[in-house]
Amino acid sequence: MYHRKEIMAKKEAEKIEKPEEVVEATEVVETPEVVEATEVKEETFAKSGKKSKKHIEEVKAEEERQAKKAERKAADAVVKPKGAAPKVRPRLERRGKKYQEVAKLVEKDKAYSLKEAVELAIKTNPAKFDASVEVHARLGVDPRQADQNIRTTIVLPNGNGKTVRVAVFAPLDVCKTAKAAGADIAEDEEFLKALDKGEINFDILISTPAYMPKLGKYARVLGPKGLMPNPKAGTVTMDVEKAVKESKAGKVEYRVDKQSIVHIGVGKVSFGVDKLLANAEAFFESLKSQKPASLKGTFVKSVYITTTMGPSIQVENNYN
Repeated sequence: MYHRKEIMAKKEAEKIEKPEEVVEATEVVETPEVVEATEVKEETFAKSGKKSKKHIEEVKAEEERQAKKAERKAADAVVKPKGAAPKVRPRLERRGKKYQEVAKLVEKDKAYSLKEAVELAIKTNPAKFDASVEVHARLGVDPRQADQNIRTTIVLPNGNGKTVRVAVFAPLDVCKTAKAAGADIAEDEEFLKALDKGEINFDILISTPAYMPKLGKYARVLGPKGLMPNPKAGTVTMDVEKAVKESKAGKVEYRVDKQSIVHIGVGKVSFGVDKLLANAEAFFESLKSQKPASLKGTFVKSVYITTTMGPSIQVENNYN
């Protein structure tokens, strides 16, 4: 019995009492980092109009484009430091040595008489070849106005020094007369066949009014080259013989350009002073006769004479 009681006491002494697990309820503390759940609603769009999906997307795209544009403008508005200005030589120093030498003979702000200008133009020709002598007149007209768009022809008394190839497109009987008058080409249907092949071996083309419709097909080829016959230029006429003789004798056409300037060659340096002066005077007489009746201001504003590669020479303006 004693042994049994002793064993029971030991077991009670060795018995380990385990604490009961206590489950504590924890409270949820709301902090700024907590994201509140929101109900997701499906966005609805109208089928058309300002509330349609397409329109809203276009508005957003336009806003983004305008924002980028504003950013680029702001970036461009930033003033960047400029470098040193490049050194540019005066225009005269950039010319050739021969040009610089002859340019010294021309007084910058002086207006010469027509005869003096022609003489000086011959002296100041730096080219080795027989250069053309040109007249340039700035007019006070408006080329956009039909009555002020000056265009005419003139037969220079001494010709212009150029060899002119004249072609005639007309009936066979007229072609024979044109050949006798000095035309280089005078054909009927054969002339059109040559144009179809792209052969243009002439400087002036003369035609009769009845044959002009046949040339309409080639207007895009002849027009840009200034070869299309025109009544104002005297190349559309019934008197083909007279037109051929005038063209061979030195008949030239002049017209005002978009800058209201008339350019014309009055001969070659080899002509000499007298022939060049006669041609220039004939041009100015023709130009004065072309003054529009509707023009109220100055007709001829300035006149200059020059050779092909020479300096320009101002001429006294006595042509109004």
